Amino acid sequence: MRVMITGANGFVGKALCNEAIGRGFEVHAVQRGALSAQKGAGTFCIGSIDAQTRWAEPLQGVHTVLHVAARVHVMNDAASDPLAAFREINTAGTLHLARQAAAHGVRRLVFVSSVKVNGESTTPGLPFTATDAPAAQDAYGISKLEAEQGLRTIAAETGLEIVIVRPPLVYGPGVKANFASLVRAVHRGIPLPFGAVTNNRRSLVALGNLVDLLITCVDHPAAAHQTFLVSDGEDLSTAALIRRVGQAMGKPARLLPVPPVLLQLGATAIGKRDMAQRLLGSLQVDIAHTRNTLGWTPPIGVDEGLRRATAGEVQP
Repeated sequence: MRVMITGANGFVGKALCNEAIGRGFEVHAVQRGALSAQKGAGTFCIGSIDAQTRWAEPLQGVHTVLHVAARVHVMNDAASDPLAAFREINTAGTLHLARQAAAHGVRRLVFVSSVKVNGESTTPGLPFTATDAPAAQDAYGISKLEAEQGLRTIAAETGLEIVIVRPPLVYGPGVKANFASLVRAVHRGIPLPFGAVTNNRRSLVALGNLVDLLITCVDHPAAAHQTFLVSDGEDLSTAALIRRVGQAMGKPARLLPVPPVLLQLGATAIGKRDMAQRLLGSLQVDIAHTRNTLGWTPPIGVDEGLRRATAGEVQP
C-alpha cells in the first residue's frame, strides 16, 4: 500500500516514515526546504504549504495521506497576524491538499490536529473526550479546528475518508522546546520549584505511541470519519513527571516544595502566565473511544517513553 506523509523530515514525520517503511508500506515522503532523501522512501519537495501547493506528483497512486506538516504552536510568535499565518498553512493548506487528494483518487486522509481544538485546560478527573464541543482559544487551535470542519465538508462532498487525531504534548528522541529544557535541567541537577505541584494531571503521548496510532489509522475500517484523542494512558502531575524523567536518566530530580499559588503569582508578574498554566494546571484526555473503536492500546508505557526521549544527548 502506498502512503504519502507530509512533514516527513520533522519530529513526528521522520519517525512516522521510518515506522511505515518498516511495516512494509511504500512511502512518498513530502517535505519543505532542502531535499534530503528518506531511506527507503520516494522523497518529494513541495516548498511552502498553502492554497496553491502542487500536490499532483507525490499523490500519484497513493491510498492514504498522513498529513503531519503544520505551522506549529510557538511561544512569543513574531508574526504580525498569527491567526492569518496559522490559517494559511494549517487551514487553507490542509483543505487544498484534501481536495487534491480526492481528485487523485486517494481513499483516506489522516489529519494530525491538536488537543488545543478541545481547549487549553481541564479540571482534574474530568478529561476531554472526542465528542466534547470544541473550545479552541489560541490562533493555532482555531486554525486546526477550522481545518477539521473543512475536512468534514470535503469528505461529505467527495467521499474522501477523513480521520482526525488530536495529540497532546508529544515527547520522544529529538524533542525540543519546553520538554527538552525540562530534561536538561533535571540532567544538570538544577533545583526546580515544582515539588508541591502534585494535584494537577497532564496527558502526554510518547512519539512511538502517536506513530503507532497513525499507522493503525491508515487502513483500519472503523477509523473512517472518526476523531481520536491519544495519550500514553497514564496521566501525571508535574512533580511526578519530573521525578519519572529523573528516573529515566538515572538522575535524582531536585524538587523544591514551592506552593503552586506562589508560582502562579510569580509567573503572572513576569508575563509567563501561559507557561505557568502548562506546568501548574491540568490537561487530560480520555482515550476510551480510541481504544474501543480501534482495539488500540498504547504499546509504550510512560517510563519506556521517557527512557527513549532522554537517551543520548538532548537536542538544543
